[in-house]
Amino acid sequence: MKSFSASDAKNRFGQLIDMAQAEPVRVQRQGRDVAIVLSPEEFRRMAEAARGKVNPAVERLHADSAKRWASVYEALAK
Repeated sequence: MKSFSASDAKNRFGQLIDMAQAEPVRVQRQGRDVAIVLSPEEFRRMAEAARGKVNPAVERLHADSAKRWASVYEALAK
């Protein structure tokens, strides 16, 4: 991950956002991380992963399996 000081990030903001399209960029102030700049696509991917969003194909397979095995699941639940 590339790093910028806070003052460099301010002075070279255009370059910072261009770099963030390829990979997250760390912004530091006095040697401490204060921000991570990332692309909207990467943010969406991370947000969906954090929400536990499941691939639609997996959801479909799970629903098919639940229908097929419903009687077994009901018998086991008793």
